[in-house]
Amino acid sequence: MKETQENICRACPRECGIDRSKTVGFCGCGKKVRLARVGMHMWEEPCLSYGNGSGTIFFSGCNLRCVFCQNYRISHEHQGREITIEKLAEEILRLQKEGASNINFVTPSHYTENLAMVLKMVRGRLHIPVVYNSSGYDSVEALKKLNGLIDIYLPDLKYYSPMLSKRYSGAENYFSVAANALKEMWRQTGYAAFDRQGHMTKGVLVRHLVLPTHTDDSMKIFSYLAECYDPAKMAVSVMSQYFPAYKASKFKELQRRITAQEYDRVVNYVVDLGFSVGFLQERSAAKEEYVPDFDY
Repeated sequence: MKETQENICRACPRECGIDRSKTVGFCGCGKKVRLARVGMHMWEEPCLSYGNGSGTIFFSGCNLRCVFCQNYRISHEHQGREITIEKLAEEILRLQKEGASNINFVTPSHYTENLAMVLKMVRGRLHIPVVYNSSGYDSVEALKKLNGLIDIYLPDLKYYSPMLSKRYSGAENYFSVAANALKEMWRQTGYAAFDRQGHMTKGVLVRHLVLPTHTDDSMKIFSYLAECYDPAKMAVSVMSQYFPAYKASKFKELQRRITAQEYDRVVNYVVDLGFSVGFLQERSAAKEEYVPDFDY
């Protein structure tokens, strides 16, 4: 029996073209939702992790799978268990009932079709913001299916250089794909909006993790953002939390944490470009104990 076009997976830029009801794609997951963790999380940016915390739902698998991934147990090793869409809807509403500040979908790029379904199921009952928290390696067509269902986009913008993205994530086209995805996210939700308490209610917040020895690449990313968006309005998060994890030990340049000088160089450049909405990190955030247990 031939595979129908509907069964061919085009959920992400990898475009595996396989039938995930029969096998797994690059992401390591089949058609059913596989969860690694559901619970409150206090370690997102303060505008998201307030009150009882961000109601995070960590999905197993990943369509990028970086060599230095701190969540490798779920991105590479696929820890977690499969659940139904109905169960996912129950978990979303449970988090809301327990006082979550938002519903935060972490690494959801390979489950956009499932997300669209479940968010339509809980529409009318969900009264807190929905956050799409991804690597930035997203398909524009997949994101369009979420138009009107996502309040806050929280994408990474990891690399500018194709050489680096190929070396560390096996995705030479990362920047071009992520830049187009960011444009679609911004088209849907606009610049970041906050309430009187400083809690984010809508819009885009771009994250960037500074890597050791690669501050030039970081600066090129922020130059791009300043050229294409209003730096006084585009919210950014300059992250210092890198520590060698998973297979980073195989790459000499990734075998250490970033220095204060490296981080300050990027931060000063970001300020000089005119960015004024966003977040910085203490270097003490680069600790493995901040990585949650994935025991769903």
